[in-house]
Amino acid sequence: MFIPLYDTNRLRHIRLQYVTIGLIVVNALVYLATALGGESFSNAAVLGLGFIPSVVHDTAELDPRFIVIPESLSYLTYSFLHADIFHLGGNMLFLWVFGDNVEDALGHIRYLIFYLLCAVAGAAFQGLVAWDSQVPLIGASGAIAGVVVAYLILYPRVKVWVLAFARIPLRIPAFIPLILWVLFQVVMFAAGGEDQISWACHIGGIIAGAVLVLVLRSRGVPLFAGADDEAAVAAPNQPQPTAEPLAPEPPAATPRWGRGNASSSD
Repeated sequence: MFIPLYDTNRLRHIRLQYVTIGLIVVNALVYLATALGGESFSNAAVLGLGFIPSVVHDTAELDPRFIVIPESLSYLTYSFLHADIFHLGGNMLFLWVFGDNVEDALGHIRYLIFYLLCAVAGAAFQGLVAWDSQVPLIGASGAIAGVVVAYLILYPRVKVWVLAFARIPLRIPAFIPLILWVLFQVVMFAAGGEDQISWACHIGGIIAGAVLVLVLRSRGVPLFAGADDEAAVAAPNQPQPTAEPLAPEPPAATPRWGRGNASSSD
């Protein structure tokens, strides 16, 4: 539908979004490790670290060769695995464009907690919808969905650059593409979209993000904010402030060009 490129939203409370950068680096390194390890290593990582609802809910057992962590930890570990470079790149692009301002609004620690809880919520909702599924869930999409909806709630009127239909560059208020993105996830989930995409995981992240951003945002951070350069519009019939008149300068001792005593004018 659209590809986010850049927003015009500066950081207000932090100097550097190092949690967002750190998450991108960790996701990239995990993908690099699994890709370089070969197909068998990658498959083992998916089975051992991915979220498998039937295994977590004890309706199926995982081959002991692939058990590397407690089953409950897969609610988090799945979100750091990606199927291919496009899967990774898409998620990290959304995180790069929108994550820094959400981190700015929440603070570093609360933002990390927010991100991880959205990942957990995505897996949990997927588990509820597909209780006995033996298909591993991987990818940061649940956490990213939480970040996207948090940005929508915090900064809907900030201008963002997007590629509409992956080819048309547009600079539009954030609420337009982000609301469309959220609606698309809901429609695809309700319609039972592509099997390769866990729309339930996205919905879980969206719900968690919408709730958690209200709880975890820093004191004084407003909701539904506009762009930094958005001009304030005076209310109708509101008197405009006027400057006090300047005191006249003392008369020149010997004016060279005026008639009589000279005084400055505004």
